Amino acid sequence: MVTEKPTVKKRVVTRRPSEKGAASDFAFTQDMILAAGAPALDAYRRAAWDAYKASSLPNTSEEAWRRTDIRQLNSGSFVIPDGNGKFSAPPKGLLEPLAGESHGGQITLTPGGVDVFLEPALAAKGVVFTDIATAAKTHPKLLEKILGQLVKPGEDKFSALAAAFGRNGVFLYVPSGVEVADPLHSVLWGPGAKIAHLSHLLVWIEDGASATFVHEYASPNEDEQSLHAGIVEIHVGKGASLRFVELQSWGRHIWNFSHERARVDRDGNLDWVFGAVGSHLTKNFSELNLIGEGAVGRMSGFYFTDGEQHLDHDTQQNHLAPHTTSDLLFKGALEGHSRSVWQGMIYVAPGAQKTDGYQANRNLVLSQNARADSIPGLEILADDVRCTHGATVGKVDADEMFYLRSRGIPEIDAERLIVEGFFDPIMQRIPFEKVRRRFEQAILDKLFHQE
Repeated sequence: MVTEKPTVKKRVVTRRPSEKGAASDFAFTQDMILAAGAPALDAYRRAAWDAYKASSLPNTSEEAWRRTDIRQLNSGSFVIPDGNGKFSAPPKGLLEPLAGESHGGQITLTPGGVDVFLEPALAAKGVVFTDIATAAKTHPKLLEKILGQLVKPGEDKFSALAAAFGRNGVFLYVPSGVEVADPLHSVLWGPGAKIAHLSHLLVWIEDGASATFVHEYASPNEDEQSLHAGIVEIHVGKGASLRFVELQSWGRHIWNFSHERARVDRDGNLDWVFGAVGSHLTKNFSELNLIGEGAVGRMSGFYFTDGEQHLDHDTQQNHLAPHTTSDLLFKGALEGHSRSVWQGMIYVAPGAQKTDGYQANRNLVLSQNARADSIPGLEILADDVRCTHGATVGKVDADEMFYLRSRGIPEIDAERLIVEGFFDPIMQRIPFEKVRRRFEQAILDKLFHQE
């Protein structure tokens, strides 16, 4: 097996002082860091504070940020919620995906508190599904084993921000050999204006275990900017399996930044699904590391932008051992003056022979003012591999439209059918029917400009 390296070839984010025209820094101070009372978590936050002070906000002179300009971010205006104050409650529909469906547990994270439920039978098997603050008190040794192992606070300003000041998070731990048959669900609800919503997801699936986990980020629309900065760390052990579905329907005022990294060991399997219909601007780094022979990872994404939305997904598939397989497919549709960016890289380490890697990005541009940038990439340092990539940016197929119109289907319904068919293969990977229907409806609302 090829040993995992702490860094692999990828786009370099350069650290440098703020340049003219860059966004101003955040107005957060060390005394805003929440004391956890758990040595591992407190030490982690102190180290993150040091990284936070040493870094500056990124700008378009850095390759990874060249197509995403954050100079209009009012970073100095945000406050971190302290659990007090009045915020809107999550809408009923957001908390109903499990109603009438078999499930294992649900967590709701809001600025005002946390609500946690886990089936007692799963808890009796050693499954931990709780918020991070509770995990720090009830499972400090487990948390110490996992926290910060995959995403380091010093990745950039936003990862340091989430690590140092984060107050909302989910901790999922499945012991060796335990099968969690029913899906788990969590929601981060982020109401309010001028708020910094900071989150951390920790998912650790031990050898031979399995689980399905759906996490959602959502908020209402507000009149002024708010921020989300998040970290996601995922470990899939030897022979283990995880289906992780990550969905965001942030309000149009949210500036959304996240660093996400998954590690899959020998013969492990990760099915990672992304969905994005919200936010004003999103910059997401998602990295898949296949570290053990026979590891398999699939990354599926869908996004629909309209208005002035800007979504930038930066994905990395790293093959660090022989006989590993990765498969990435991202699909997007764009309306209005919106813009999407997808940057993808498949990296094959020296000695990672018999690698099978694939990546594709497909875009439907539904407006003459919308723009989709698609940048696939390969870096292969082994000589017995099969790696391919592809990208398409185009309008609705005229032949498909003619076929439907010739059978008496009105133009607006024909376009709806084409868009639904375009997204359906990825939508079917969402395990909760009510969640799937909600996102399908969000896409249709955008398509027909319904608020």
